[in-house]
Amino acid sequence: QVQLVESGGGLVQPGGSLRLSCAASGFTFSTYTMSWYRQAPGKERELVARISTAGASINYADSVKGRFTISRDNAKSTVYLQMNSLKPEDTAVYYCNAAWILLYWGQGTQVTVSS
Repeated sequence: QVQLVESGGGLVQPGGSLRLSCAASGFTFSTYTMSWYRQAPGKERELVARISTAGASINYADSVKGRFTISRDNAKSTVYLQMNSLKPEDTAVYYCNAAWILLYWGQGTQVTVSS
């Protein structure tokens, strides 16, 4: 059974940091490109960051460049998103995504940036 389980979300003040984790199981993690998406209320889901199978290729949305860092540990079947200098506009549900032959989604974790 394929599972993507996100964790690490929560409430943080502007300027703060959070580290999201996504633990994968049920498929060959190392062969999948991994991404983080987010969806704010009333908005479409958008790509935040993407990392290739071995981590050689990484892409970020312009809105998070220089603040967020995506990484992966293939031995642990886990992808991470380190989020620094958080802004209120980063508030959203963050989703983990795995893509190769098939596409898998996690259930999402809420990130709220507010004072």
